Amino acid sequence: MPRPTRRAVLATGPALGGAVLVGGLPAQAAHAAPGRDHGHDHAPAPAPDPWRTVLDDADMVWRRMPRTWYEGPFLGNGFLGSGIYAEPGRETKAVRFNVQHSEVQDHRPEFGSLFGLARLPIGHFTLEPVGTITGLDWRLRLRDAELTGTLTTDRGTLRLRAHVHSSRAVLAVEVTASAGERGFRWVFHPAEAISPRAAFKPVPTGYEGNPPARVEQHDGVSAAVQPLLAGGQHVTAWREQQRGGARTLYVHVAHSHPKSTARDRAVRAVRSAARLPYDAFAAPHRAWWDAYYRKSFLSLPDARMQRFYWIQLYKTAAAARRDAPVMATCGPWLEPTPWPNTWWNLNVQLEYWLIHGSNHLELDAVTRALSEFRDNLAKEVAAPYRADSLGVPRTTDTRLVNGASVTNGGYGVGIPGQDPPTPEVGNLTWALHNVWLSYRHTMDTTLLRDVLFPLLRGAVNYYLHFLQPGPDGKLHLPATFSPEYGGNSRDCNYDLMLLTWGCRTLLDSAELLGNDDELTPRWREVLARLVTYPTDGHGYMIGADIPFAKSHRHYSHLLAVYPLYEVTGRTPAEKALIEKSLAHWVGFEGALQGYTFTGAASVSALLGKGEDALKYLGELMSRFIQANTMYKESGPVIETPLSAAQSLHDMVCQSWGDVIRVFPALPAAWADLAVHDFRTQGAFLLSAVREKGATRWVRLVSEAGAPCVVRHGIAGPIEVRDGRGRPLRYEDAGGGAIRVALGRGGSALITVRGDRPDLRVRPVEPNVDAPRWGLPAA
Repeated sequence: MPRPTRRAVLATGPALGGAVLVGGLPAQAAHAAPGRDHGHDHAPAPAPDPWRTVLDDADMVWRRMPRTWYEGPFLGNGFLGSGIYAEPGRETKAVRFNVQHSEVQDHRPEFGSLFGLARLPIGHFTLEPVGTITGLDWRLRLRDAELTGTLTTDRGTLRLRAHVHSSRAVLAVEVTASAGERGFRWVFHPAEAISPRAAFKPVPTGYEGNPPARVEQHDGVSAAVQPLLAGGQHVTAWREQQRGGARTLYVHVAHSHPKSTARDRAVRAVRSAARLPYDAFAAPHRAWWDAYYRKSFLSLPDARMQRFYWIQLYKTAAAARRDAPVMATCGPWLEPTPWPNTWWNLNVQLEYWLIHGSNHLELDAVTRALSEFRDNLAKEVAAPYRADSLGVPRTTDTRLVNGASVTNGGYGVGIPGQDPPTPEVGNLTWALHNVWLSYRHTMDTTLLRDVLFPLLRGAVNYYLHFLQPGPDGKLHLPATFSPEYGGNSRDCNYDLMLLTWGCRTLLDSAELLGNDDELTPRWREVLARLVTYPTDGHGYMIGADIPFAKSHRHYSHLLAVYPLYEVTGRTPAEKALIEKSLAHWVGFEGALQGYTFTGAASVSALLGKGEDALKYLGELMSRFIQANTMYKESGPVIETPLSAAQSLHDMVCQSWGDVIRVFPALPAAWADLAVHDFRTQGAFLLSAVREKGATRWVRLVSEAGAPCVVRHGIAGPIEVRDGRGRPLRYEDAGGGAIRVALGRGGSALITVRGDRPDLRVRPVEPNVDAPRWGLPAA
């Protein structure tokens, strides 16, 4: 058998019909000694496609009618979103298909980001059967991002298929009715174009909703035209097309400001979509989703958790695109909420963490938006500092604008030592940590040079205006605000930790870029003289003036531990401090929320405590996660379930500090686990299999030729081979890690010495059965 080319080795995976084969060799070759002619033995029959297996298993199902957003199916493509559930007050008479869009917002900055720049509700369609609804059988097919199933009434049945197209931002719903239900109808209900916050908080003086929408007809296409007081419009256009026994509804939403061009665009989009039968229209959509999922693979023996994980990957691609607005608190779906915009003091950061390990950098809207709208970052700091400083407010619209500071209307970038406004100043630095993660997972120096370095320089500059030496000779910060504890404190840990990370990252970046920046001495001085993080007998404090003494959902005082990994437990004393701080934080009941437990799980994973990490995720699941894996506080909040997927990543692989750690924090119950093309820092793609509680093999492919240090976790003597089975030299790097020299495109397979494991990645068997997500019981 001829040896595969390097191109063939690197291309294995998505093209295979069966289990993915890591390394490009068939199963019998994987078991034979390297370098031998393996003859002409017949290859085994292809195994079932692992992606289809895990995705079909993760489908959400409904045997009874979902009554709220938190129970029903959801569709989306980062722009257009639809949530599906019973029409409130008409549960047996109509089904609601919400229609919302992430670009639709108001444009009156004088009323602040949460009123004048808020996302605006658009409306919903009702599917109204002839008869009374008596039952349903629905399935959200993850691999096709498509809702399918049957609605039963006392007059017959309605078979439906629905999706929001992956690239055309069109909702398509095909309904095939039995004889008694052929008279079903669709009705559009425009929403009042007013900030959803108006239902929760008093409106600013002078604020009013926009005028009502008007419905127009355009040669077979209906259009609900919503004018905006600030100029412009958003338009919902739709058309129903009949082919044979099926009727298909096509819906598109367009937004324009200040011009009124949305109507023509929306009508054209619907007319174009309606020319295609449902399956022809859906074909590229299905192909997009198939390619999306195949970029990585994870299977673990906890059936409920594995399904949850794959649903989060579906949810992320339904809510995010690089060119879409950065996710608002509820993604593209807009339900009643006091938070109708984008939040930067935790929500955004957590929403996008999972794109790195799951190998989905194509969804990174954070890096794109911060770069595209960087001029607005200067305008958001107070006028005296705009020449050299940047900041992002707590809340912004799609263009990172906060608008005027009005009562209940939003939160700008404050000034250390002053209040009002609230001196919350670290949010841009934290958001840029996400950009740094995108750089580290791709090693794309254009991200470092063009986005991270100049923006981080401006964010750190803002801090430098306020640092002052104290009597102890250390540099101190005046009072700032730690999200969301309450009260302002000198030497606030949220800001000290971000400033430390920022200065260290600027120095490292300048060295990598060969940039002799004039501020280099100042950054070094900050690292040398900055006051130590305030602590007391319970661990990390909020700041020098405020101990951690009450229940608090946010881990703003622990950022140096997670996600910055500036404090990692390198010494027994440092580890004890982390453990003490974690226990004290989660020990206060009352204000704890879902992301408290995802943060606690990830900190536990850092400490190698897989059992604790799983316990915290279990608390999240039992206390907060809803039937369709969504999450709520006072309204829908999307970041917490997505950050739980990142907590799973942290249990499976960590790559901070230039070391790749394979299976660093797995609970004993996860004796078997498979991962494929997990993206790590350094731009490596990791594949690995754990069997019966032991790591069987690890493979790394280098995309950038970065230094490779891996803590593989394989007990006993090992051997390391390249993609053609040839031995690779390696060095002991200490702590159970090895160092391997890999050039760009090179790969290393690590096994027990003499072992020739089967390199096919397959789903692992679940320990116990578990109910599906959705409403699986009638």
